[in-house]
Amino acid sequence: MDSLKGQTLVKSDGSSVPADSALEGKDLVLYYFSAHWCPPCRQFTPMLKDFYEEVEGLEIVFISSDRSPEDMTSYMKESHGDWLAVPHNSAVANDLKQKYGISGIPALVVVKVDGTVVTKDGRSHVTAKTPAQAVKDWKA
Repeated sequence: MDSLKGQTLVKSDGSSVPADSALEGKDLVLYYFSAHWCPPCRQFTPMLKDFYEEVEGLEIVFISSDRSPEDMTSYMKESHGDWLAVPHNSAVANDLKQKYGISGIPALVVVKVDGTVVTKDGRSHVTAKTPAQAVKDWKA
């Protein structure tokens, strides 16, 4: 995962973890672009949380468009699964938004560990398929 190599990811409890070790052994990384102030995001996040709890071999990395680090942390604590995030408004967050051409949220970009983009519309897969089927299709 070139975009995250050497980066530090944060958890909802405020602790941080090196991206390299957090993503070790994962086949897929799902970049979740979202914010608490966005109603469609607040609707999709609980679905993504349920999805995340049923699958293995992937990690979700949250890229926040929240207005402040405090808003981001409270959104993570309130609604998110036990996944990781890039620091609020960090260079890596902005780089990821640009790299994947994110113009609207929520967006879920599914990427293989080698950096290959599987889909930029992971959201529709999560809402329309069973978790097992979605992951199987992404890995195919």
